[in-house]
Amino acid sequence: MDITTTDPQAEADRALKAKHRAVWALGDYSAVAREVIPELGQVLVDAAQVSSTDRVLDVASGTGNAALKAARIGASVVSSDLTPELLEIGRAEAEREGIELAFEQADAEALPYPDASFDVVLSCVGVMFAPHHAKAANELTRVLRPGGRLALINWTPEGFVGQLFRTLRPFVPAPRADVQPPPLWGDERHVRELLADRVTSLSLERRELHVERFTTAVEFRDFFRDLYGPTAAAYRAAQANGREDELDAAMIALAERHLHTAAMDWEYLLATARGV
Repeated sequence: MDITTTDPQAEADRALKAKHRAVWALGDYSAVAREVIPELGQVLVDAAQVSSTDRVLDVASGTGNAALKAARIGASVVSSDLTPELLEIGRAEAEREGIELAFEQADAEALPYPDASFDVVLSCVGVMFAPHHAKAANELTRVLRPGGRLALINWTPEGFVGQLFRTLRPFVPAPRADVQPPPLWGDERHVRELLADRVTSLSLERRELHVERFTTAVEFRDFFRDLYGPTAAAYRAAQANGREDELDAAMIALAERHLHTAAMDWEYLLATARGV
């Protein structure tokens, strides 16, 4: 007689990842990447010193903000993400431009690649959303060859996007106890602890992205409500609980605190290192 057993933790993690995929499939993240943060991909590629001879992995790539820029240089690039809907948008963009790169669905916490198989590993405000930070850090460094370059951009807890997530928190279900807040990847001490002896030459630099996409707080609210997955998910939860007006007010207040002469500065942490 066959006896089928299941691992409750593994089942819970599969359900959690399915929820994450659904959140990031909401809205239109390509609009965020294209209209709000497009320069971050180039910043990351430059920081990693990507060349045409490199094999590059972009982890939690989304629609390929960094991956497409690395491929334009001539590097051999794999754009990996948990959410296939985002990969399809990136693939369509690559086809329009005639750029060659691979788009592959992959979990940042269990990358399907051999050890030391990439010269460069990147993540542009992506890996920070993997729920278990140590697992993701282990995978980033595992697939990087010794001497290879690791480059990450993540929003800081204190910066605008970190404050956005604090604004959304009261309106969404509480996360599992083992799920870590994404903006921790923008905290220098946390990143040092995550990477520890897995890398050398670790450099951490806080920078600001100058955003001129929004002229009013209401325009920001509408854009992020409709197009950014986590905000769209928060609005669904708020609507279900009769709290949409409250979330509207919180979003507008957040934007008004940061919007000065039709511009904002969003802080991020640029981390670069070498593989061991």
